[in-house]
Amino acid sequence: KSQENGLGALLVNNKSGHMLKKRYFGGGTADFYLSGEDFYVPKRSLSDRFEDGTISFLDIIAVNHGFDALDKFTGGMQNIMLHTFSLARYTYIILSGMRHANGTPVARIYSDNEFETPDAQGPIINLNLLDEEGGIVGFAKVDKLANLYNIHLRTGCFCNTGGCQQHLGISNEDVKKNLKAGHVCGDSLDLIDGRPTGSVRISFGYMSTFDDAQKFLKFILGCFVKQPVCFDKDTLSKLERCGTMRERDESQAEHLTDEETTKISSEIAAAQNSARIEIPLSQNCSDNQLELVENGETSKLIKGSESITLTNIYLYPIKSCAAVEVKKWPVGKHGLLYDRTWMIVNQNAVCLSQKQEPRLCLIHPHVDLEEGIMTISAEGMDPIEVPLEGEDRKEFSPQFCQTRVCGDRVKGLDCGESVAKWISTFLGRQSFLIRQSSSFHRALKKQHTEVQDQALNESPSLSLVNEAQYLLINMASILHIKEQLLQRDGTSVSNSPEGLTTEELIHRFRANLVISALRPYEEDDWAEIDIDGVSFQILGLCNRCQMICINQSNGKRSTEPLQTLYSSRNRKMTFGAYLFHQLPATIADCATLTVGSQVYVRRERITTTPPAGQSHSLQLP
Repeated sequence: KSQENGLGALLVNNKSGHMLKKRYFGGGTADFYLSGEDFYVPKRSLSDRFEDGTISFLDIIAVNHGFDALDKFTGGMQNIMLHTFSLARYTYIILSGMRHANGTPVARIYSDNEFETPDAQGPIINLNLLDEEGGIVGFAKVDKLANLYNIHLRTGCFCNTGGCQQHLGISNEDVKKNLKAGHVCGDSLDLIDGRPTGSVRISFGYMSTFDDAQKFLKFILGCFVKQPVCFDKDTLSKLERCGTMRERDESQAEHLTDEETTKISSEIAAAQNSARIEIPLSQNCSDNQLELVENGETSKLIKGSESITLTNIYLYPIKSCAAVEVKKWPVGKHGLLYDRTWMIVNQNAVCLSQKQEPRLCLIHPHVDLEEGIMTISAEGMDPIEVPLEGEDRKEFSPQFCQTRVCGDRVKGLDCGESVAKWISTFLGRQSFLIRQSSSFHRALKKQHTEVQDQALNESPSLSLVNEAQYLLINMASILHIKEQLLQRDGTSVSNSPEGLTTEELIHRFRANLVISALRPYEEDDWAEIDIDGVSFQILGLCNRCQMICINQSNGKRSTEPLQTLYSSRNRKMTFGAYLFHQLPATIADCATLTVGSQVYVRRERITTTPPAGQSHSLQLP
């Protein structure tokens, strides 16, 4: 323990970790637990199991000052309670009465009261959104879209398994089944067999405003409601009473100005002589069906040829940095040779991605196989070179470090001070370039092992990718998304579909292989493909996040194309397929992929056992 800064640590050898028997657990240390029986599954990582959280002891001395500041800014906790409750009550009334065009509810709110008094209800709303057919919209999808609008939500079970089970109707056996299906506390597996594993929570604080509530409601209307939106008369009556609360309780309606009350009244004025109200919405979300509306460009591309070809090959030598397009490239044991072999980490050895640092896309690597070097360039910077095989170079004395990629511990090599200084200067923050150690084996994610374990003795090895060795997308699917973007009305300049060219869309989805198939999204149903004699198995579909909303040419964020992907794919956020291969030893050193090659597709896996030395094939579970 350091006497200077008061920091302390317990050092435990991982090999001895099994000797530490924990008889209790705290928040964040469990994969799952039950409140009604003795069932507790600890986190796999030793440090995660024992880090129960630390009291903010350095801030305790400031508690009285904090309460004094709150009194000064707000007039006291009573005012905060009334202010935040009135925001929650207004939002609750709107959400509880909101209907799709067919009259079905937009939200299912989990509450034991009707938000009548702050004595019984705090300033939170717990809910799940529903589609027009009454199906649950997964909380992870809601959270991803909310991030595009700078709306921060909490999702999941909120460390309250008992309450979650009660309101969602999840039995103890259901919890155990969900665990076997791969769901743990804090993950994004929001639906299992169509049933929710958690919910969405809105929380209002003393700094929240009426505009914040309006922004959230407009977000729901724009992205999740089948237009035109409807409200029943009972809800409108409640809203009117909410708007005239000043007469009944001046302090409770303190946050509503005359202008805001007028605004609310105007929203419901059209409903005075009707049992339901229809409010046209000029938001940027449409709910187009998955049918392809053919225009000249789309029809020409996908009807020109019945064959499927490989049209583009991309590798990303440095994780989250710019792509390198090639016409022909070797296949390595982790995927495309040198694909995601390097990554950039911060001073704490935490891997950086474009989610935290969008300017990573402006760093351009180039791999020269003949010279054995990678050249890194960026605007305003002199290029710098890094050896491809640094571990074997005498002049490169690497320092080993450990970091994490998507929860996996990764053993890497520090590529030196020169390139670290170069990257730090460009990004304006201390950063380091780390190369994956060639001796380190990183296996497939657990949810993918069921596919490969049936036919392969050894798990395919991963580079620094998130999920799988390869990511494939279909040009017909790209053009479908582009067409949906062009059909949207009222799109802002920052999201202008004219700016999202076909090439830019391809870059945003950051695939390794781009193919030209006949129909959009037919790749979703494939089981295996063969290209240039290399057999690939389909692991599953790529679930997209807000990273595809970053312009890869300038690092600027927008709300597209994630918003359109969600609305045009029947509320799915999947785009592209994950692939893996395991090369037989006979071709491990010479397999290459070439643009223009034929792609052979199998919709069902071959179940026969291949002769020795030939490619393996798999049976889908």
